[in-house]
Amino acid sequence: MRNKRITVVGAGSWGTALSILLSRNGYDVDLWVYEQDLCQQIREKRKNRLYLPGYSLPESIQPTNSLKEAIGRNEVVLLVVPTHIVRKTATEMVPLVNPNSLIINAGKGIENDSLSTIRKILKDTLPDHCHLATLSGPTFAIEVAQGVPSAIVAAAETDDLAEKIQSIFSCPLLKVFTSTDPVGVEIGGALKNIIAIATGISDGLGMGHNARAALITRGLVEITRIGTALGARPETFSGLSGLGDLVLTCTGELSRNRQVGLKIGQGEKLTDITGNMKMVAEGILTVKSAYALKSKLNIQASVIDETYKVLYESKSPQQAVEDLMRVNITSEFAGVKGL
Repeated sequence: MRNKRITVVGAGSWGTALSILLSRNGYDVDLWVYEQDLCQQIREKRKNRLYLPGYSLPESIQPTNSLKEAIGRNEVVLLVVPTHIVRKTATEMVPLVNPNSLIINAGKGIENDSLSTIRKILKDTLPDHCHLATLSGPTFAIEVAQGVPSAIVAAAETDDLAEKIQSIFSCPLLKVFTSTDPVGVEIGGALKNIIAIATGISDGLGMGHNARAALITRGLVEITRIGTALGARPETFSGLSGLGDLVLTCTGELSRNRQVGLKIGQGEKLTDITGNMKMVAEGILTVKSAYALKSKLNIQASVIDETYKVLYESKSPQQAVEDLMRVNITSEFAGVKGL
């Protein structure tokens, strides 16, 4: 890179953790912060107490409320905002991005109305001169900030572009693998959040480890069915952005989506749960998109079906589990293209 400055759009837990990592890698980071009070706090205290408490932000991270100021002349923009505001944010970026900019999506979700992945939203919104890529994998923000060993995938349509991202983020504490299947990487990252809610519900009901393992494994089949129908490669879902991220999110206590499921399984209402959350659990909205998408594609996805009905049709978790066990069984990989 000619310019050792990078823009990070979004100062949630993941955007802040990636800013810290980039700073450790020798980059100056222009961090766009939505909340004015938070921006001031980061500037004065070098802390993000709202989304990533307990970690100091180096002086090389410069917060700003101005998207224009954050992008400046930077060639690389890392987008880390919730899916439901990606289109609005990208639209505001249109007159600001520089020629041949590299826009890296680090979010995970599918837009409700359009059923578009974040990559598709960016492709439809940003100028043609922008190069698009995705960063995804089994990573909790707090552990990346801590500097514990982690691995992730940089996905783009070409090896050269994926390797460029690999060179930016790689360090002794983060192993970055490359992929030329951005569709598969994004689908895996988005849909695993739904399965994490489902496994959380099962654990909240006290269903045990057998049920959890079954949900994770069958959930992966459903993710792969949908992904391959959209043109993804089946082997992508056995990698870090598929199976790796799925296992982490379904079993890790730091998973917001798993915690939502646990509370539902223990009898709490979704409205009460979300009312007390300060950070977004993407799976809550993504399940709407996935339910509509699998219906549009005529794909059997029973775990997604039942999770949707529990969250949005007031179905009891116990009844959902009983109905899952009544689903007609076929061969294990039926409906998965390429397997």
